[in-house]
Amino acid sequence: MGTFTIKTEYVRDMQGIGQWVRMTRKAQHLSQIDLAGISGTARRFIIDLEKGKETLQAGKMLKVLAALGLGIRIDNRWSLSNG
Repeated sequence: MGTFTIKTEYVRDMQGIGQWVRMTRKAQHLSQIDLAGISGTARRFIIDLEKGKETLQAGKMLKVLAALGLGIRIDNRWSLSNG
């Protein structure tokens, strides 16, 4: 059984998400077609996601991330006590 390390990194744009998807897909020895099948999307969607396309459907993106074992964390940097 393989080992893994949980790594947290701030990603500020779709380019960063695309880089993580591509890096993780390759580390898992998956082709774009494999990932599309596992996540219930199309190869074209995987290509666009890896390129950082800004107008992708969020729901599909979340399916791809889940298929790879990736997730999104949202930090609230705004406080009701401001102002």
